Amino acid sequence: MVTISGESDEMLLLLKELVSKVKTLEDAVYNKDNILMKSGFVVVDTPTPAIRNEHTVSDISKMDWSQIHETINKMG
Repeated sequence: MVTISGESDEMLLLLKELVSKVKTLEDAVYNKDNILMKSGFVVVDTPTPAIRNEHTVSDISKMDWSQIHETINKMG
């Protein structure tokens, strides 16, 4: 039968082991050699969203206001 102090000792040992493992993982991730980044497990570049412009507007400076409003209504 395990006593309460025995259970707390086991929990303390378990907690120490977990902290040790987390520190080891942090050292591996932030290692100056960047082993994980070189292997592809950790990436620093994320995909950037792309905006497709389906509407092309020729030269807006040559349009009158009614044409500009018409173009905006088509886009929106």
